[in-house]
Formats: sequence, C-alpha cells, structure tokens
Amino acid sequence: YFPAVLVRSDARHDLMRQLYATGVRTLPVLTVVSLFTGMILALQVGLELRRFNQEIYLGAAVMITLIREMAPFSCGICLAACVGSAIAAELGTMKVNEEIDALTTMGLPSVRFLVLPRVLAVILAMPILTLFAELSGMLGGAIVLKLMNVPNVVYWSHVTSTASFFMIAFGLAKSALFGLPGGLVGCSAGMRTKSTADGVGVAATSAVVSGIVAIAVTDGILAVLCYVWGI
Repeated sequence: YFPAVLVRSDARHDLMRQLYATGVRTLPVLTVVSLFTGMILALQVGLELRRFNQEIYLGAAVMITLIREMAPFSCGICLAACVGSAIAAELGTMKVNEEIDALTTMGLPSVRFLVLPRVLAVILAMPILTLFAELSGMLGGAIVLKLMNVPNVVYWSHVTSTASFFMIAFGLAKSALFGLPGGLVGCSAGMRTKSTADGVGVAATSAVVSGIVAIAVTDGILAVLCYVWGI
C-alpha cells in the first residue's frame, strides 16, 4: 500500500495529519527528557574525566554518546510511550465501536487507511525528533559545563570537531529504524483490542510495554552488529 501515499492526495493529507500528531505533540516532552539526559550524562562523565584532568574532552564524550546511542534510544522510548499508546487507544476505540469492521464490510483495507499512515508518520518523525533530542542534550551538557569552570568555547569546539557526517547520518538512520517497531506495535495492539470494559486500556498499556521492549531489543542487536562490523 506504500505507493498510494505518494499518489493519492487524501493519503498524503492523512499522513501529514499523523505527522503533526506524532512529531509536534511529542516535541515538548522529548525536549525536557533530552535536556536532563544531557545534563545527567555530562555530569557523570565529567566527574570521571575530572579525576584525570581531562574534563575539556567532555564535549566530545557527550556528543558521541548522544548521536550514537542516547538520542535515538530516548527518542524511541518517548515515542513508544506517547505515540504508541495514543495509536493503540485510537485504533482500539475504533475497534470497539466496530468502525474497523465497517471498513472491511465496505471492501476498504484497514491496513491501507489506518495502519500505513501511522507507521510512516512515526518512521519519518523519528529522525527529526532525534535532531531536537541531540540539540537539547548538548545544551544540557553546556549547562553542566558551567559548573565545572570549563570554557564554552572548548566544549563547543570539541562538539563540532567530533560530529562527523557519517556519525550523524548513522544516528538518524538508527532512529528511523526504531520507528518501525514502535509504530507497528502500537497499531497491532490497537487492531487486536478486545471489546471489553478495559479493552482499550489494556491495548494502550500493551503498546507501551511491547514498544519499549521491541526498541530495546532492536538497539541491542544493532549494537552487536556494529561491534562485529567495526562501525
């Protein structure tokens, strides 16, 4: 069903609506989480570097950790918690109200109209949100840096010299890959909602838990593969 998103105007409109719901509404929560993640990371790493009088390299350490691991992973966790539960609740409500059955009765594929726009929106929004997470994390590291009496020029010079194009592209591709299980798990939980009093709540909870586990497993597999391939 993917070519329909590129051809049909109604499909593109639905995709843009899902992109707004996925990206814009998640941005405030992700910004706060990434800011404090960068502060905690800079504080813990900086304290260890201070033992060896190497705290000037804090910018490089924070940048590498954020781009390669923390920013994509924290972004995936936030989307699994915020967007995955929202998708499961929305589709679950439609399932309970028999709206999905009505689409099937009319001969309209529910995967095309309901699942595909949401999964694509999560995949496309992940790299953009990851960039915001990286910027917020680096800003948090700069705030902690003031407490360690390290000049901001030294911090940002190490940040810019460490951030290579390949490293940034690798982090963004990794975040987009995290969006696939996150979106699929949320849609799957919503489409399998039972018509009971707590069906929608169970589906939303299942989407969050399963999404976080799926992203963690995917991240672990990627980490092992990158180690084997020397990336």
